[in-house]
Amino acid sequence: MRVAIVRQRYDPFGGAERFIERALPALELAGVDVSLIARSWQSGATGWQARKVVLANPFYAGNLWRDRSFARAARNAWEAGNFDLVQSHERIPGCDLYRAGDGVHAEWLDIRRAAAAPLERLGIALNPYHRHACAAERRMFEHPRLRAVICNSNMVLDEIRRRFALASGKLHVIHNGVDLEHFHPRHRTALRAAARAELGIAAGEILFAFVGSGFARKGLDAAICALAQCGDAPYRLAVAGRDRGAARFAALADARTLGSRVQLLGGRDDVRPLYAAADCFILPTRYDPFPNTVLEALAMSLPAIVGRRSGAAEVVRHGENGWICEPADVAGLAQLMHAAAGVASDQVRDAAARTAARSTAENYGVDDMARKLTKLYATLA
Repeated sequence: MRVAIVRQRYDPFGGAERFIERALPALELAGVDVSLIARSWQSGATGWQARKVVLANPFYAGNLWRDRSFARAARNAWEAGNFDLVQSHERIPGCDLYRAGDGVHAEWLDIRRAAAAPLERLGIALNPYHRHACAAERRMFEHPRLRAVICNSNMVLDEIRRRFALASGKLHVIHNGVDLEHFHPRHRTALRAAARAELGIAAGEILFAFVGSGFARKGLDAAICALAQCGDAPYRLAVAGRDRGAARFAALADARTLGSRVQLLGGRDDVRPLYAAADCFILPTRYDPFPNTVLEALAMSLPAIVGRRSGAAEVVRHGENGWICEPADVAGLAQLMHAAAGVASDQVRDAAARTAARSTAENYGVDDMARKLTKLYATLA
């Protein structure tokens, strides 16, 4: 079976890319010939051979032109390639299979508008890109060629079902998968001491790890403000991820007089040392279909605090393998950080939470995800 996967920009830090990376070896072992159609890709970020990457990179200026031109070029590429199945990770009408890894754009806009000041709401309403994205999303979901949608959480499935005229039989929940060997608790034992020393974490300090790009949506401001509300408690926050507005979040930490207690580390090719150094993972995201990083943390036996509007909340059992927060409730988030610190400081409760975290992740192995994908491909082909 020849399958084309469409992703506009492929780099090693995105959630969709990690999904593809994990599925690729298992899919190819199952006899699926996978090609990538992309505007750009980083050769060090993928296992694809160069011959399996089809570049579709027309000129553009601005994000609206960028998405429209790529959609046209990608459709031309997959039609010329005579693929058995086209799986798009972008909102492009006419694909056979869409993976809703970015969730529902209209849903995210509703969440933004609900929390926005009047000027920001006006900006959202007047922004032509949002109108284009919502229109493309609707055309794609209602296009007659679309045969299936992969939802990476039940939350996303419910959003699509509620908003679009789509037959329920086309919606399939396939949760993200994690490499259970790459993210294994034994790496915590091997890496923890050196990783904490590199970050300057003293004995007795509690480290919260935040991993994700797009800091505003992921709720980094809430994590910083909650840390400030924890007062003089010996807590630290280390952030791995990329954001063009990173300086704004550094300024927020300075304004809260947190100083070196908040470290912005930038993008990391290997986040395992950070998971190993940490005592708790924190991601109070405002909206996230299903962040891979939560499964990575759980797989390395790291309990997680996640936002309620995250698909990963479906796998977190409050008070057992982590905690579920309301991202806008900074005081409540600070209380959960205290709760997590209390567990981490108690040897018996810490061991129980770590065991529960790893046990949860073992239900979401990458091989199981690839088997479900291959089965779906077979039914469609």
